Amino acid sequence: MKHLIRQFGKSRKVLAVLELSSSLGKTLCLIGGVLIFSFQSKARLIMHSAPHPAQIIQAPVAKQFKLLSPDKNYRLLININKNVTYQLFYKGTKVLSSPGISLALSTGSTQSVLGKNAQVIKSNYKKVANTVYPVYGDFDQIADQYNELTIDFTENYSLVFRAYNQGVAYRFKTDFTDSLKVLGEKTDFQLAGDASADIAMTDNLTAWELPYHTYPSIGDIPDSMRAITPALFTLKQPSCRIIITESNVRSYPGMYLRRKGNLLCGYWAAYPKKTVMGSWGDFVSVVKERENYIAKTPGKHAFPWRVLIATNNDGSLLTNKLIYLLADSDKLKDTRWIKPGKATWEWWHDAILPGVELPSGMNNRNTALYNYYVDFAAKNGLEYLMIDAGWSNVYDVKRPNPKIDIKEVINRATSKHVGVFLWCVASSLLKDLPGNLDYLAGLGIAGLKVDFFDRDDQVAAKWMEQIAAEAAKRHLLIDFHGCTKPSGLERTYPNIVNYEAVRGAECDKWDTTANPNHHLTIPFIRMLAGSMDYTPGALRNKTKSAFKPIGAGLPSAMGTRCHELAMYVIFDQPLAMLCDAPSAYEKSGEVLKFLAAVPTTFDDTKVLAGSLGNFAALAKRSGNRWFVGAMTNWDPRDLLIDLSFLPKGKKFVATILKDGPNANQDATDYVVQKMEVSRSTKYKIHLASGGGTAIIIVPSN
Repeated sequence: MKHLIRQFGKSRKVLAVLELSSSLGKTLCLIGGVLIFSFQSKARLIMHSAPHPAQIIQAPVAKQFKLLSPDKNYRLLININKNVTYQLFYKGTKVLSSPGISLALSTGSTQSVLGKNAQVIKSNYKKVANTVYPVYGDFDQIADQYNELTIDFTENYSLVFRAYNQGVAYRFKTDFTDSLKVLGEKTDFQLAGDASADIAMTDNLTAWELPYHTYPSIGDIPDSMRAITPALFTLKQPSCRIIITESNVRSYPGMYLRRKGNLLCGYWAAYPKKTVMGSWGDFVSVVKERENYIAKTPGKHAFPWRVLIATNNDGSLLTNKLIYLLADSDKLKDTRWIKPGKATWEWWHDAILPGVELPSGMNNRNTALYNYYVDFAAKNGLEYLMIDAGWSNVYDVKRPNPKIDIKEVINRATSKHVGVFLWCVASSLLKDLPGNLDYLAGLGIAGLKVDFFDRDDQVAAKWMEQIAAEAAKRHLLIDFHGCTKPSGLERTYPNIVNYEAVRGAECDKWDTTANPNHHLTIPFIRMLAGSMDYTPGALRNKTKSAFKPIGAGLPSAMGTRCHELAMYVIFDQPLAMLCDAPSAYEKSGEVLKFLAAVPTTFDDTKVLAGSLGNFAALAKRSGNRWFVGAMTNWDPRDLLIDLSFLPKGKKFVATILKDGPNANQDATDYVVQKMEVSRSTKYKIHLASGGGTAIIIVPSN
């Protein structure tokens, strides 16, 4: 074989390779560090740039592409033959591969499978280095740096691959004239070796408030159930965490995983064909029959990102914002009205106010009761009052409870600079979305807690976006409950200030699943997807042996009091509940001072320690104040808090709320310590069983 090589230009090398006829019919050569595959036996000219982060190998049909993350820790090899396959390497080691990705479509009577027998037209590499400025969050700015490879195919579609320092992702993009039905999506993952799984499983695709279970190997995962994403897997040799998830799910069903042999395969709820009102109180839209396709889309469409994260540092998962970065940017022109904050809330403690000379409890919810909550919020600088189910008819938001003068409560709250959220059922709201939102906005509320979606097929996904968009027009905030997990929609519509989709404090009423082991699992897995409305703040704190769930009345929570306080730092919750009774907080002055002071969004975040299921410690900055939270599972332990994140040459005062000496027997036991600190301080803390620490650090002057 003969080659003709020329060098052009001064600043950039371009290699021109001319392959002449080969008796082998297929050859492999190495030119300038670039592998070139599958030459045919006719002469042709191939142009390629000198090596850069995406090494694109092209003949008339490209066979392999390589994409590196900016820090080169991730390497993605994409192979195109009969199928589109890929291999993912992390820090030089293969961690995952896919035996094939494809998208089955129909346009009218014509069906096709994108990704099968693919013919490449062209490919393009792009390097991006931007900065994203979130409306709110754990950072006031996030580096948005990635390398991108777009491969265009003959059938009017593309595959886009991105490699960030935080992970990799790919998506399909179509460019058809006619609308599409998506018959199915093949998204298969094969881990590169023996692995365990930490996943939440479902068999009905209607609930996301589920506990996580550890399966020792992939083969132990029940193949009759589906794993909710994000799903975490741990390769045993070499040890590495792998997270499979998605981003930018807009008007598309959410992805689950199901096991097929040793493969993990994407699974989606099919498009609903027949629905009836049923489930809770017959106010939930229940799917009785489904179509043979999963979605209907325009011909020109960008599909959700399929996302992979690898790490051998658990702490990095606590601040990984890849799902947020992959989502479509803010669609709202003006976001100045969006104000995250904390809310007093009556539902968890059944509206019981011990020690207050006022009839209380769920049967006594009236104007005077809610005015008490308003006054408590105003006195302690809480931004919101959340009024849960019971203020109106569940089927009609325009029919308020006659015991509650809701307009008076809202007017009183507004006069005291407290916003009011009202709870409603999704299906009831959607009966007349514009009309109902106009009515609710006319009451003067700040936002809505929209509950009981209980689906994440394409129709339900559209509902959530429609609600967010219409609410934004009226300057209303949204807290989604009974919903699928977040996947970046809160970036597109930042008036979405929280999601449930987490097994939260409500479970204290009926079982033992919302325990410290769970609290040290969800920040590493579920919180990767986005914010979570866990609803912390319990003051009837119990040890593992003392806790008993209670269905009605004043519930308790597992873990120490300081464990509960640390959640306000560690958990991502732009809208954060104070779940217990105002009168209970008022009897615990230092606790209430901390809860009044801690913000729900921050300017910067530092990971101090982290181990999945075991412990976590974070420091978050708001202005010139730092807040530190540390939690452990049921195992007591010591942690060293290194304050080197503080600025040089300045002194600070730390107020430390930590487990008391008797916290292993009485989980309410805590002590308060004040001390001068600086960036040279290394503070050793002891965490009791299910324990925690919460610290406020302010400049000494």
